[in-house]
Amino acid sequence: MKDIINRRTKKRVLGSFRLCGSVLAKARGLMFSWKKPDFGLVFAFKRPVRTPLHMLFVFYPIDVLFLDKQRRIVEIKRGFMPFTIYSPLCRANYIVETVAGKTKGCKVGDILAF
Repeated sequence: MKDIINRRTKKRVLGSFRLCGSVLAKARGLMFSWKKPDFGLVFAFKRPVRTPLHMLFVFYPIDVLFLDKQRRIVEIKRGFMPFTIYSPLCRANYIVETVAGKTKGCKVGDILAF
């Protein structure tokens, strides 16, 4: 798939991403993957969810963006470390995972285009 663009800054957040819609793809996430500097995963949910995330078998830190139905950032988790668990505070329709540092230009309230 193509880029993810921050509409506020007009800058590219990611050059490519994979959409994860199935339960298996969501459960696997970035486990056992190689660190790719301009790539991420987008998890899509039919309704807003507040689902805990785990970093089991992900061997590098990542940034996570939680988006609502309009693809507005409602929460950001930066530097999510390997072999840890995170429980988000907000519900999200989309979750974007990428290598740590790629989301430094993003802030809560920004809208992403993809």
